Amino acid sequence: MSGGQSAMATTEDAKNRKLVCDDAIRDCDMSDDCFRAVADSTYDWESWHAPNGRLIWVNSAVERVTGYSSAECLAMDDYPLQMTAPEDRERIAEMLADAQAGGSCNDMEFQLVHRAGDRRWMAVSWQPMYNDVRKHLGFRTSVRDITERHKLRERIRLHVEQLERLVQDRTARIQHLERQRRQMEKLAALGQLAAGVAHEVNNPLAGIRNAFELIKANLTPEDEHYELLELIDREIERISSIIHQMYQLYRRTPQAAREFEIERTIGEIATLLEGVARKQKIRLVTKSSGASIPVILPEGEVKQILYNLIRNAIQASPADETVTVCIQRAADEVLVTVTDHGEGIAEDVLPRIFDPFFTTKTGEPRTGMGLGLSVSRNLIEAMGGSIIVDTNVGQGSRFTAVFPLRSELAAENSHD
Repeated sequence: MSGGQSAMATTEDAKNRKLVCDDAIRDCDMSDDCFRAVADSTYDWESWHAPNGRLIWVNSAVERVTGYSSAECLAMDDYPLQMTAPEDRERIAEMLADAQAGGSCNDMEFQLVHRAGDRRWMAVSWQPMYNDVRKHLGFRTSVRDITERHKLRERIRLHVEQLERLVQDRTARIQHLERQRRQMEKLAALGQLAAGVAHEVNNPLAGIRNAFELIKANLTPEDEHYELLELIDREIERISSIIHQMYQLYRRTPQAAREFEIERTIGEIATLLEGVARKQKIRLVTKSSGASIPVILPEGEVKQILYNLIRNAIQASPADETVTVCIQRAADEVLVTVTDHGEGIAEDVLPRIFDPFFTTKTGEPRTGMGLGLSVSRNLIEAMGGSIIVDTNVGQGSRFTAVFPLRSELAAENSHD
């Protein structure tokens, strides 16, 4: 087809379209009925209002959206408040007042109560209407059902909140791991320092002990200074005990695990601490939930852990109180709980109780260097266990030593 033929075809199409449009205008005659037919055919819920806000017309889509027919809506005194959720009626009333004043807005959201009782989310838009001479004829509203959009938005919001929680949890976990790393580095440095100091002190201490034994052997109990020798002997023993604890902070060769009954070990510890408990007027009670519980653990280390916990409980208790040691089995673990009725541990002190050289025992000069709990936690974690602390200020504390039935080292050796 040539250029001239193409132009002629385009002109012919335009004429045909104009004829169709003219026919439609003649059929409709641009009457009110024609405009109402157009408005009534819209998918959204449309309404026209007089300048005073009175409803003049509402399309048939209102019944699909609200369950109320057009006639029922026209008969309402408080349209559309009757169909609005109670918490949104004030906003819709403000919207009607704004529309009467000539205002306009787009997509104001509110909740509608369907005739069947269920709620749906809507978005309403309104704008004023004027004739050719700018006379105010009222206003029109257009309401669209956005329930699915709102549900999607809510799902996105919940998903974002979940992601934020995951980020917060991950951040908290990273911060916790970072604090653990710093604590481990601190403990490693302190352990190396303690082991070095203990090694340097132990050699001259051995010489002092040997020389002292020679001096003591040449004196009789009748000597006027013999009691001082006993005091010196006890102090040397105390220094030796502190050095041993310092060694435990940086153990290079853990003890071998063997099978034993944990109740028997606790009985031996109770015997060792009987004098301390009696001196402080403390009653030491041991309870077991059932039959003997055999474990495969380093017995010496278990004894040291429980000795530290029970001794601490005795020292924390006021006179005429009871320290209770409970033994129970839970799955593949043994729980030994030591309960005292002392003053408890303050909230600001609790995070530091496992730090080396930290102690709250300021009233007694011979209570050690604050190594007991630090050593105990290091030993029990090396076995694959843990120590759980529960305390109430003014009521007392409960330390639970969680031992595995079989130490991790013993399990590895059995696989080898």
